[in-house]
Amino acid sequence: GRDEPAGLQISGQTVCGCSSSKKNTLLLLILFLSLSGAARANWTSPGQLSPVVQLNVGGHLFSTSLNTLRKHPDSRLAELFGGHPKLRPDAQGRYFIDRDGSHFGAVLGFLRSEQLPTENIQEVHREAVYYNIKPLIKRLEETPQLFGELVGRQQFLSRVPHYKENIEVLIRIARAEAIAARHSTIMICVLRTEEDLGFYDNAINSLEADKESVVTFGPWKAVPSVKDLLDCVKMDIESQGYKVSIQPHVMEKSFLSRSYDFFYKLTFTWW
Repeated sequence: GRDEPAGLQISGQTVCGCSSSKKNTLLLLILFLSLSGAARANWTSPGQLSPVVQLNVGGHLFSTSLNTLRKHPDSRLAELFGGHPKLRPDAQGRYFIDRDGSHFGAVLGFLRSEQLPTENIQEVHREAVYYNIKPLIKRLEETPQLFGELVGRQQFLSRVPHYKENIEVLIRIARAEAIAARHSTIMICVLRTEEDLGFYDNAINSLEADKESVVTFGPWKAVPSVKDLLDCVKMDIESQGYKVSIQPHVMEKSFLSRSYDFFYKLTFTWW
């Protein structure tokens, strides 16, 4: 007689005797039932994504729709979830994005309803730039918090020669002088105008402090004052976690030489 088709074996037991196509269908069913809830939600058939997507963004869990993630076709999210997913799942089957997810909820909120966050504007803007969501970037940059920073302060600082490089130099010098010390003090010179620049050589020669480590800002062609520049220096250094203070450097007056008010002491406090 003819041999009967072999039964499908699971854990050493025969489940049924069936054709190969039925076996494959049953295996896929068993595989699906073995998945976690999140994995089932993200799984349909090979090469397809479920309309509902479970996400793990740096440990923060989110549920959203595929349409929401693809809302802006040129965004990073649309790229990640266009066609076959380009992300690996976590242990529970959620698609994992290896990035701090603290502000991802605000990004999703905008994608869902175009609602703007009312706090942490700069942090959400950073995420919008990372995910390349251009409408959100534009809307955030029009808020008072970012408008003043980008249009006012940053435009001013772009007119101050070597501003960013000088900030890096100040931090590097301060760290080099921090060994076995509570404070590091650096002399900075601020030249507001081209006329001030003309007095630079005389001013630096009259300085009793170490002339080699003086960091010079300016001149610039913009409305903000020397105090405004010093406020920016303090703000940008402290934004990196340092504690600093700025005081005018008082030079000894002499009847034989002119005194200059270009110099300031920038002090880092370490402990």
